[in-house]
Amino acid sequence: MRSSRLALLMRATSSTLDNNRIKLVVEVDDAEMNEALDAAAATLAQKVSVKGFRKGKVPKQVLIANIGGAAVLRSEAIRESLPDFYARAISETMLDPIGQPDVTITAGEDEGILVFEADVEIRPEVAIAGYDALRVTIPSPVVGDDEIEAQINRFRETDAVLEDVDRPIIGGDLINMDIRADQTGSDADPLEMSDFMYTVGSGSIAPEVDELILGLRAGEELVVTANVSGGQNIVYTMQLKQVKERILPELTDEWVEENTEWPTVDEMRDAVLTQMSKMKVVEAQMSQRDAMLVALGDLVTDDVVPDVLVEAEANDRMHDLGQRLAQQQMNLEQFLQATGQTPDQLLSAMRADAQRAVKIDLALRALVKAEGLEANEQEIEEELVTTAESMSLASDTLHDNLYKSGRVVAFEAEVAKIKANKWLSEHVTFVDHLGIVIDRELLREDQSAEIDE
Repeated sequence: MRSSRLALLMRATSSTLDNNRIKLVVEVDDAEMNEALDAAAATLAQKVSVKGFRKGKVPKQVLIANIGGAAVLRSEAIRESLPDFYARAISETMLDPIGQPDVTITAGEDEGILVFEADVEIRPEVAIAGYDALRVTIPSPVVGDDEIEAQINRFRETDAVLEDVDRPIIGGDLINMDIRADQTGSDADPLEMSDFMYTVGSGSIAPEVDELILGLRAGEELVVTANVSGGQNIVYTMQLKQVKERILPELTDEWVEENTEWPTVDEMRDAVLTQMSKMKVVEAQMSQRDAMLVALGDLVTDDVVPDVLVEAEANDRMHDLGQRLAQQQMNLEQFLQATGQTPDQLLSAMRADAQRAVKIDLALRALVKAEGLEANEQEIEEELVTTAESMSLASDTLHDNLYKSGRVVAFEAEVAKIKANKWLSEHVTFVDHLGIVIDRELLREDQSAEIDE
């Protein structure tokens, strides 16, 4: 990134300390200090009342006399400007601090050149062994024959008939039952329903039901204890009264023409394959980026992740959640009730997500270094212009803002991480849940615009 004139007004040097910390030594010359004194005087002039002068119009020397002398003004100027001096020194030295600095003034507190030291933790560099041989599991973009048949059967189910059967229960059967639900440790009355119709495999009662009901017959009783949110249990007692089987219509050209938009079975099957293929490709494409980033982040061990980064990320996520809830006219308590979470569960989930995000960030930065993907001056300048335009700013203004706030390194890192994302997407091996390598050409096809056709 192009240099700033502000860098010429101070001198900053850094040295490495233990435990991933650095010491920054900054010298602020008279010209920069004088600007700070003028700024502090302008601020104080708005606050101090001096007889015979309007606020903001008090001459500097008169102001100094009324606040207790030049030492008071200098102290105020240092207090106000020290964060800015520190941020500019960070930009000048291209350091990447991740915590609040421990600042000590070592000279110039009363007069002369101001010198201060800042002891601060910086972002660690991590190892990501195996990044160049990553195999990442995503949904397969290939449609299986069983998936086509299942979709066709959904059409047939609209014309299915139910028949009573006297055999062990299997998946897909419809069960007529009387059901009672008792919540353990609660004084509430149990919930009872008669002639409740349940489809085996739907999971609408509890996951355990679909497994334990298989093989039973009408006339038998099933008791299932299921865990619910909050650590409590519900005991379901089911009297199985009747078992019905869905009998699907025969799949013929005549039935297809009469009940669907297609004239023949073959054309129906081809259309289902085409539509499902488009949807499967889009599903795989949507999973690519998150899956590969999580896989890359998993190469970073938890013990090298600084707590300060995780806490900062978790706080940002909590702040974003608060803003989204406010836009929906909802408070945190209502959100917790709606999602069935306790405050501790929400914080734990937030921290887990933050930990994952920080690991991904560290891994991308490591990939940048390992593959030499640092952003060059032209790439940085192009991204600076693009970002400035999105913020309705001049690029020079954005550049100076980044410099003054000490975010030059952060901005350049984001540009480099874009390159790292692209490198990763081109080099990672994508596989399906069976470990079969997915044809990369399928993942490059744009299907999204055709799904609704």
